[in-house]
Amino acid sequence: MSEERRQPDARRRRGPHRPQESDRNIRGMIAGIEERLTDAVTPESIAGLNSFERKLIHRHFDNDLDFETRTYRKGETFTLCVYPVGNIEKYAKKRAEESLQSGDSVNLPAMGSYERYIIHNALKDISGIETVSLGEGEERHIQIVSKRFGRGLKRIVKKMRLM
Repeated sequence: MSEERRQPDARRRRGPHRPQESDRNIRGMIAGIEERLTDAVTPESIAGLNSFERKLIHRHFDNDLDFETRTYRKGETFTLCVYPVGNIEKYAKKRAEESLQSGDSVNLPAMGSYERYIIHNALKDISGIETVSLGEGEERHIQIVSKRFGRGLKRIVKKMRLM
């Protein structure tokens, strides 16, 4: 019985433990991602990770509401994207406020579908604002339109035209 206990201990002591080295590399990578995304509104893309490394990064960001991770597959290549959701929402609300103040439409830069989704979702409950996706392919972007007077004024103008 004492020999059975010694065997697992002996196994633990043999050679360098690669998962710990990998964990250190992943922790460094995560710290770098967080640093680069501190004020960014564009996602960080990382290719060339194995499934274990992607899982560790996903697990790290799962509990943080300011980030969202997605893995995309193209053929045999996997790309992990970390989206700074909190920063994207702040940016969208700031631009929506600009649109409300000026009364003009505001065009946002071209972005991916998930980023557009985040912005549409963040601005859907703000009264006086409407978001529209325009363009095709790589040029698709969001336009924030200020509805200063709402539907009431539009109906009045339409009735005046009919008279």
